[in-house]
Formats: sequence, structure tokens, C-alpha cells
Amino acid sequence: MRLEALARSALGEALGALGVPIPAEIPVDRPARPEHGDLSSRVAFLLARWVRKSPPELAAELAARLAGRPPFRSVQAEGGFVNFTLEPSALHEVLRAILADGGHYGRGEEGKGKTVQVEFVSSNPTGPLTIGHLRQAALGDVLASLYGELGWTCVREYYLNDEGRQMELLAQSLWARYRQALGHEEPIPEGGYHGDYLAEIGEELARTWGDAYPVWDGRAREAFRAEAVDRMMAMIHEDLEAIGVRFDVWTREGDLHRRGLVAQALERLRAAGAVYEKDGALWLASTRHGLSRDVVLVRSDGTPTYTMVDIAYHLEKHARGFDLVVDVQGADHVDEQRQVALALRLLGIREGFLRYCLHQFVTLKREEGVQRMSTRAGRFLRLKDLVAEVGRDVARYFMVMRKPESHLVFDFALARDTSMENPVYYVQYAHTRIASLFREAARAGELPDDPLRVDLSPLADPRELALVKELDRFPDVVQAAAHEFAPHLLCEYLENLSSLFHPYYAHVRVLGQGAATPARLALLAGVKLVLGRGLALLGVSAPEEM
Repeated sequence: MRLEALARSALGEALGALGVPIPAEIPVDRPARPEHGDLSSRVAFLLARWVRKSPPELAAELAARLAGRPPFRSVQAEGGFVNFTLEPSALHEVLRAILADGGHYGRGEEGKGKTVQVEFVSSNPTGPLTIGHLRQAALGDVLASLYGELGWTCVREYYLNDEGRQMELLAQSLWARYRQALGHEEPIPEGGYHGDYLAEIGEELARTWGDAYPVWDGRAREAFRAEAVDRMMAMIHEDLEAIGVRFDVWTREGDLHRRGLVAQALERLRAAGAVYEKDGALWLASTRHGLSRDVVLVRSDGTPTYTMVDIAYHLEKHARGFDLVVDVQGADHVDEQRQVALALRLLGIREGFLRYCLHQFVTLKREEGVQRMSTRAGRFLRLKDLVAEVGRDVARYFMVMRKPESHLVFDFALARDTSMENPVYYVQYAHTRIASLFREAARAGELPDDPLRVDLSPLADPRELALVKELDRFPDVVQAAAHEFAPHLLCEYLENLSSLFHPYYAHVRVLGQGAATPARLALLAGVKLVLGRGLALLGVSAPEEM
């Protein structure tokens, strides 16, 4: 049984014996200060008015009823709180349960029978993926893994915006580079793309096609558009492979148009009375429903806006039967997100079907200072090149170790540091150190045949008990990291677990301490298990040697 569950069960019995109504969820927390015990409950504050007593009075009655009851060494009332200090034997049983669960420890069943779609990256195919896209790639991939850990069937999806003005500019920019490679002074179009990656492709096309497209006309537009999209998609796949991200579904905007889904969505909005005409355009009547402004859905020339297509795309997601849709997007899309969410609500889609994981931008910190990325201006670090410089583990970990809503500065000096100053290596070293101790134990013939049958009573050192308490938190961290779109909580947890282990390592690195050795190896097996499980959820390796 989990530690909080021990306290909840005891409190539930005590409340029942006192004739006090038992709440559906009895609050139990872990105090920040050790003098308040291992666990603490504020249930007396919630229920005191029902029994017409003050919180301290009710807390004192509960503590008196639970005094001397296993698995608690002490139960004390303080200012309305009920504080529990656990017997070491209770922590031993927690460790035994963790070892028994093995590779399943931390998994939940809340999502059993449900499907979640996580859409992320979804960069327009106008260039390779950059360090800016990496944050979204890592966030989305880890969130999908976390939901999978909670029992959901997860679909990773990439939405490919292969229509519209940006694709036109990309195609014409590539044509300009092609003409330049043939010796002509053709300027990049206004608002076009200046990256060297297009110059390289233009030179290749000049060698292959010769002077087949001397003017920018319909024939050139079709050829260069198709070539540009294919080349950009190949680069995007290379970048995703470098960071270890694979998608289950790729959806193209062009397919939504060809299947008539955009037109169908517009008709549904018309039928719901959610749109109106003005200045020859069609608008979503957002201000009627509390938003700050109305937005154009169809321009005066008859072309749908990005918002209109996005509404159609999310209606198509709903039609596919997902129970939950999570879109990982930059914080600069907030206004458009509100418009889409409103449109879905007006069309009868239930609240909570669509949720957004918002993140801030990434800047690159090198020795020469902080740099801002721009694919259009050709100033960027390609994702696969970043991975080649710092490694996949570091690249992924650094992108999720900070709260998504906070701006992220990618520190190259720290990323390349292979000492324990680098948080990735700090966690990985904990894992490899335990693996090293196991190898020593195996050579010394001290490795227990079955850790589950080991006598754990020698584990009495406060450092050992603190490690077990931290291991017990792992399932809660996984759940919170998923529900709150907060993979950084998992990073913080792994770093904290490692900070408890590394000082203890100096104490146990020399084995052969008699009866204590099997128990300590069992504890280390639990620590190694949880470190490995947490790193796997982050898509980071858990090496046996470094």
C-alpha cells in the first residue's frame, strides 16, 4: 500500500468510529518540515463544522484514537493537523511492493479503454526543424509517453500545413535559388525564405533540370512547390529521427480540403448561427460569446483562413472518436486557440475534449551570447546538428527540464559538460553507480537470488528511509506530470532522487557489511528501477556504464 493510502485508511476508520462523515477524498500531504512527521492531514479543518468542534479538538481526538496503531510510530495533533510518523517496517513493505511491481511500477489504469491524441511539432514544411521545434518535439513525445503510462492508448500526430501563402513563398524562394545557381540575378521574393538549405537544393535542381523553368509561371509553381514540400519533408523526417520522435499519423491540410471537410465545417457553423458576413468576408461571431474580437474565417476572395481550417481539423479529430485531444503549441497561438475552442463549443463538442499545452520560445546561449532563431531569415541551428553536438539524451532532457510556460535558454556550455554539473549526467551517474555496485556484488557472491525474500529490517538509517519515501512518490509524479502538462516535474523528481542517492553511495560503495548487504542491495534495486523508469519516460537512456 502507498504511504498516503496508509494514513487515509487509518483516518477513515477513526472518523467512522467517531461518527464523523467520511469525505470522498481524505487529504494527506507530505510535510515540508521533518518535525511534522512523514505525512500530514488537514481533514479536521474540512469536517470540524459538521461535528461542531474546532479543528484542533477534532485533530486531537483523531490522533488519540490512532496513537500506538501500526504502522505508525507516532500520531500527533498540531494546530488542527494530524501528523504521522511511520515505523521503518511500513517503509520496508513499500519497498517490497515496488520491487514486486518491477517494470510496471508507476503505471496507472485511469485511461484504460480511452484514446488520447497528442498533436505536436506540426511545423510548416518550409525548412528543417530547428532548436525551437525541439522543445515542442520533446514536450509532445514525453506527454504521450506519460499518458501511455496512465493506461491511455496514445496517438502521436503531426499536422502538415502544406497549403497557403507560406508554401507559395517557399516554392518561389526555391525557384529563385535555382535561377541564381544558373547564373541569373533572381531576388528572393518579399517575405520569402533565405536559408542556405534552399541554395543547396537550388544548385542540385539546376544541375538536374537545366534551364527548364526560365520564368515563374504556373508550370514552375507546380514543379517547385512539389519539389520543395518533398525536400522539406525529407529533412523534417531526418530531424525527428535524430531526436527519437516517431509519429503514428501524418495529416495534411490539403487532404482536409480535398475531402470537403473545411466546407462541411463552415456549413455547420452557419447552421449554428455562429458566423456573419462583413466586407465580403465571413466572420466568427466570437464577441457575442465573451471573446475580445471576431475573426475572419473566409476571406473576401473566398479562401479560408488558418483558423477556419483548424476548426475543421479539430472536428475531424472529434469524428475519429478520441476521448481527449492535446495540442502542444507555442504561447503565441493563444488567441487562435480560444477561437477554435469557442467554435467547437458552439458546435456541441463537450468541454475538456480539447486541451492545449502551451510553451514559450527557446533561445540559444553560446559563448558569443544569446541568439534568436529565424528559419525565414536563415538564422537557425538545425535539430539534427544540435543532437550531433550534444547528444540525444541531453537535447531531449534540456527541453523538458523547465516549466513549459517559462522561456528556455539552451546553454551550450552546460549541455556539452559531461560532469555531474550537467543534470542529465547527474541522474544517469546515479543509475550507473548502482549498476557498478551490482557488478561488484556479483563478483563477491553477495547478490541475493530473490530481492523480494530479503530481510529488509537492517534498513534503518534515515538516509535509507528517505530514499524509500522518495521512491513511493514516483506514481504521483507521473500522474501530475501528465495531467498538468509538466514533464519538468519528472526531471525535478529524478534529480531529487539522485541527490538523495549520491551521498548515500559513498556510504555503501564498499560492500561486504554482513547482514546489511542484501537489504541495501534491495534498496538500490528499487532506486535503479525508478531511475530507469523515469528516464525511459523522458526518452533518455539509462546506461549501465559511463
